[in-house]
Amino acid sequence: MMRFATQAQLKELRGRLADRWLQLRAELHADEQAQRELGDSGTSEVSDRKDEAAQHLRSDWEGAQEQRNVDEMAQVETALHRLEGGTYGACTDCGERIPLARLHVQPAVQRCAPCQTVFEQALSRSGPEQR
Repeated sequence: MMRFATQAQLKELRGRLADRWLQLRAELHADEQAQRELGDSGTSEVSDRKDEAAQHLRSDWEGAQEQRNVDEMAQVETALHRLEGGTYGACTDCGERIPLARLHVQPAVQRCAPCQTVFEQALSRSGPEQR
């Protein structure tokens, strides 16, 4: 375990990660239910192009939100595995300790702030297809 965090701090962070994982799982389940219900309703209403465009926009937004939830869930799972493996709190890029204050704000964070900045700059240069 990381030397800078007490067992109580690690327990609290583990609890926050587990709670967030459960919340994300519930949101994804609710999204799946809503999609099934929408598909089962067999909407045969007459709609115009504005209605269709609004539906496509809503569908795109919901899909993006669902993908963010899936991505965050994977980050939370990774953080939980790192916690169990004793590497939680160390930056995955430079190996330096991530400040406890940063972990409290973002318990699933994998990088220290300087390495996260470099990572995001590299992503923005590579374009959206690399995200």
